[in-house]
Amino acid sequence: MVAQEPVEPHLLAQLLEIAPARVEELCDALEAEYQEQDRGFTLVKVAGGYRFQSHGDLAAYVERFALEGQSARLSSAALETLAIVAYKQPLSRAQIAAIRGVNVDGVMRTLQQRGYVEEIGRDSGPGQAALFGTSTEFLERMGLDRIEDLPAIADLFPSAEVMEALEQTLRASAPDDDGPATLPLDQEEPAAPEVPADEPPADGTGAEEPPVVQPTTVDPALLAMSDDDFPEPEVPSWAVDPRPAAPAEEAGGPDIDGDGQADLPVEP
Repeated sequence: MVAQEPVEPHLLAQLLEIAPARVEELCDALEAEYQEQDRGFTLVKVAGGYRFQSHGDLAAYVERFALEGQSARLSSAALETLAIVAYKQPLSRAQIAAIRGVNVDGVMRTLQQRGYVEEIGRDSGPGQAALFGTSTEFLERMGLDRIEDLPAIADLFPSAEVMEALEQTLRASAPDDDGPATLPLDQEEPAAPEVPADEPPADGTGAEEPPVVQPTTVDPALLAMSDDDFPEPEVPSWAVDPRPAAPAEEAGGPDIDGDGQADLPVEP
């Protein structure tokens, strides 16, 4: 009743000068008696020792009294880090950061200050990195006698059948990036109904016939005409330059290519 921490059976055996096995028998008998009498408290074994605590059915009323005015709670990152340490201990900070994918120095300091995580050894590899594990305070808070009493991690995840059914459901409902929803592997896509060519559409508008294109006819007399049969086009008066043509030398240079026009002089 006066102990601040769970009392180990060996310590009780020394104080009472009886065998440790007898201490455990008496404690188990007291626990059974309290359960039978439906007391508001019980005697439980946590963190390797025995302690009195309130009954689990009264947790809602105890929280109103004990947690009033307190707001210090662990963040989701701290809870995730604490779970990794609990199930994978002993671990170094680098190993925890590799599992989480982020830096965990701040979170680890918080857990150490709360007393949930403590240094339990050193790595034998290069650098002698510190290895961390859960503390006795963690067992007390969780109501566990040993760390082995944690629930199996496999029980926290759904079975393979449930995961497969969930995958099939997501595959059938999730649309693809460039197309409609993907059907399950064991389901074939229904074929589109065939509509006869001579049957009108279901909306009653009737089938529209394509327009008829008439062939273009050419007069044979036009095909037999030559270039001489076409008259020369008349050049308007405004398009004729009234100035006389200058000699080849004055116009810019001699006629080198023989086309009757003066060529421009070539700069050296």
